[in-house]
Parts: sequence; C-alpha cells; structure tokens
Amino acid sequence: MPAEPKTILVVEDNEISMKLVVAVLELGPYRTLTAGDAESGIRLAREHFPDLILMDLKLPGMDGIIATAILKTDATLKHIPVIALSGYGSLDFGEPLGETGFSGFITKPIDVRSFLETISGHLGGTPGP
Repeated sequence: MPAEPKTILVVEDNEISMKLVVAVLELGPYRTLTAGDAESGIRLAREHFPDLILMDLKLPGMDGIIATAILKTDATLKHIPVIALSGYGSLDFGEPLGETGFSGFITKPIDVRSFLETISGHLGGTPGP
C-alpha cells in the first residue's frame, strides 16, 4: 500500500511564485495547502498539522520571521520544519539560521531540482521528478 502523500503548507503572497511552487510540489508525492499571509498560514498549520511549511519572509502584515517564531513556540507545531523562501540571496538577520526557527533556506526563483532535493531532505524521502 503506498504511503500517504506528505502535506506541505506554502505561505507566499506572490501569486506567480505560489503557483510555481505548488505546481512543482504537486508533480511529486506532495499535497499542498496555501496561504497568502502569515496569519492565515498559522491558522492553517493549527488546523491541518502539515509535514513541512515553506514560509516567504516578506509577507503583508506579519512577516515570515515572526510567523515562524510563533509556530516554534506552539507545542503542537514546533516539530514541523519551516523552510524560508526568499528572493534575497541569504538569510542574514544577524542570527544563525537555527536561531531564527527555520530549518532551511530556499532562494527564489526556485531551481526545481535543488528545490525538490531540499524538500525531500527535510521530509526524509527521495525527491520527486
């Protein structure tokens, strides 16, 4: 019997980036949930307990760094890996990556192969197509 597909929550306010990320993920063995802002992303995480969260850093209202800090203080969600998505070349906020609560970092625009490898690595599986 095949394993249940992993669920990935994508929190991204740019519609084009969102569609691209979702399309790539759905080529593989993943289900997706989407949110266009941090507050909706936190709510969806609390409702669905995804296996992984992809969090844009620059979001309307609350940014992805604060949203991740909130997720990591919630006892029921803190185990979920959160990977930062950013158009910036690095995550440089004066803190090491682990201290921000992020498990990894992916730059946009995404490179499909390395994107899927990063996702798979955080989910303990093999990459999709």
